[in-house]
Amino acid sequence: MNIIQERFFPITNQLIQKDTIASGFTMASDPLTGGLLKTLAASKKSGNFLELGTGTGLSTAWILAGMDDSSQLITIDFEIKFLNIARKYLGADNRVSMVESDGENWVLSNLSKKFDFIFADTWHGKYLLLDEVLAMLNPGGLYIIDDMLEQPNWPEGHAEKAFDLIQKLESKTDLVLTKLLWSTGIIIAVKK
Repeated sequence: MNIIQERFFPITNQLIQKDTIASGFTMASDPLTGGLLKTLAASKKSGNFLELGTGTGLSTAWILAGMDDSSQLITIDFEIKFLNIARKYLGADNRVSMVESDGENWVLSNLSKKFDFIFADTWHGKYLLLDEVLAMLNPGGLYIIDDMLEQPNWPEGHAEKAFDLIQKLESKTDLVLTKLLWSTGIIIAVKK
């Protein structure tokens, strides 16, 4: 990484990236997505944030970089090996709660919670339990997903799942969508 690139990436992200590569984790969020998450997070003062799919914490770090001091983030992942990388670099931040849990179990146990910002970066809240997670979104809240453009690591039949998800989101009358043909393919929805 050259000196100009370093100006674009928080130091925490640089450290997490090194451990992510060493761990073999291949599903980390794109840095372009991260920068967008940071800016969108800054729009939610004193907000309640939810990230489904912590991974190693790269997108978590971007979200935290945009959040103000009175906001709170809950981030969920079931894979302790990767979650521990996030905890190593971000665990001391009192604005974040890192939860080791299966996404389905967590969502179904927390249906009454409400959020101003949801980044669904795993199956739950995206391909599974979509309606339940969208019901957790406050009016004016942001729902963000990435990896909606075909990726080389997609298994057979995944493109159809992504297409079906886009159709479901487009059919929701209480959401305003923006689909970005940028980064890995991002959809941002605001709840009316």
